[in-house]
Amino acid sequence: MPEKKKRKGRGLRRLRNFLIGLVLVLGALTAWYIVDTRLEPPVVTDKSALKQQRANPAPDFYTLGNNRLQKNQYGLWEMYLEGKPFDMGVANGKLTRELIKIQEDAFVEQINELVPSAAWLKFLKYFTAWFNRDIDEHITDEYQREIYGVSFSAAPGYEYIGTNYERMLNYHAAHDIGHALKDLALVGCTSFAANCRHGDGSLIVGRNFDFFVNDDFARNKIVTFVNPEKGYKFMYLTWASMIGVVSGMNEKGLTVTINAAKSDIPTAAATPISLLAREILQYAGNIHEAIAIAGSRETFVSESILIASAADDDALVIEKSPTKQGIFETNRDFLVSANHFQSEVFANDEKNLEYITESASLYRQRRCEQLLLASDGIGYLRAAAILRDHNGMDGENIGIGNEKTMAQMISHHSVIFVPASREVWVSTDPYQLGTYLAYNLDSVFAEFPASGQPTVLYDTTLLVPEDPFSQSEEYADFLEYRNLRKQLKKNIKEKSRLYREEEFLKKLTLLNPQYYEGFMLVGNYYYTFGEYEKAKKFYLVALAKEFENLTLRREVRERLKRIKQKEKN
Repeated sequence: MPEKKKRKGRGLRRLRNFLIGLVLVLGALTAWYIVDTRLEPPVVTDKSALKQQRANPAPDFYTLGNNRLQKNQYGLWEMYLEGKPFDMGVANGKLTRELIKIQEDAFVEQINELVPSAAWLKFLKYFTAWFNRDIDEHITDEYQREIYGVSFSAAPGYEYIGTNYERMLNYHAAHDIGHALKDLALVGCTSFAANCRHGDGSLIVGRNFDFFVNDDFARNKIVTFVNPEKGYKFMYLTWASMIGVVSGMNEKGLTVTINAAKSDIPTAAATPISLLAREILQYAGNIHEAIAIAGSRETFVSESILIASAADDDALVIEKSPTKQGIFETNRDFLVSANHFQSEVFANDEKNLEYITESASLYRQRRCEQLLLASDGIGYLRAAAILRDHNGMDGENIGIGNEKTMAQMISHHSVIFVPASREVWVSTDPYQLGTYLAYNLDSVFAEFPASGQPTVLYDTTLLVPEDPFSQSEEYADFLEYRNLRKQLKKNIKEKSRLYREEEFLKKLTLLNPQYYEGFMLVGNYYYTFGEYEKAKKFYLVALAKEFENLTLRREVRERLKRIKQKEKN
């Protein structure tokens, strides 16, 4: 009996020691993880800018030193920033602190919708922290300081995601991680340059930034004018807290726009593409310098960067993947960049070739080229008409909102640049359908810093009027279609029946009758509840229309095969 007690005691001690050891190991691993994934802010010795107080001398008009933020009558925010990187970031954050909260609320809300469960959210948090643990090594000290300055105005309540600085830093890589890991279909942009090498100052660039998170995220666009301590003055279109560039022009008449391409799943963090675009805009005065800067940085996604330059009177596309860089040029007087690569470097790239075949990118590029070729000269009015075009090839109605069209009705912003005159036209809501406002960089940089009251910065004589389509019955139908689509997707996901479903589903398809998607979704709804004959009917109608990509078309055909098999059985 005593021997049994001894053996039992030894067993308990071993179990205790094992558990203590396991706790120590797990504790050590946790401590190592926390230390290894912590993103320390840059060392800033002079933080006196934090003492400055924002003034609000008029409604929707804020000042902090020479920095300004105002909202114009079209609902577009206009901001001017100057100074050292940290000071400029502090001013940016303080001027836009309410907008930063709106943006982060909208962004996190969309993440919660896309990620299926709390467990997945927690996994995503830890994965992102691990993946981006070295991201600060790929971001210049200048931009780290600016982001750090912004982070002091980050909204409370999101500390569970990370510190203010970690969140602000990681959000600059959200675009990259999103389209590389999940192909979330948040990005399907188109850019073009026309009148290249004409020698008369008519070089022009048009771009739709089709990046859609949700309506709240797109509501508070900011056209920002920056006078940095180093480099060229520049303007760019952005949202609160975002110092990276997706569309912009500098005082030398060099423009930068970025378009996502098909990426491999990244294995390590690198320079966020928007910060590379920012560096090009701030430090390149011509195409040669832009190419050199792009070649000096590693990125972890594939992206096309359309560069147009007043100094060169020309444009080209820098095509960049995590492992290669190519240049696409053309002898024509225009070029178009969608979401696939066109240079010789990527001519045999399997992922790029697959994307060209599978996606809407090539179709949309060809439609843009068709519109350019049909134009008798490209000025800012014609450029806006091209960006607003919502038809398919040869003007065919392929459904409002189809990704194969120029105007997909998801644009965060649409913009037109004329590099030689430093003029830029910026769209106002909704999408690219609202009035385009014209800004002259020289005038804004001369007037805005000195203004003590709200001032009209855009040229009222160069407005592009609101598109009549935005007031049409067809557009109103599309907005209603979009709301019904959201409800239908929710019911399909939850496997719940619609109230008065036949009436609902009929209305959905009639609101956007040339768009395959409504018919496909109705088919999916009936398929979910095992009503295969009804599902088959709508799938066949959908297949007669222009699908955005081959993947969805194959999914519909696969379901029809299953229905046929069930009918046999």
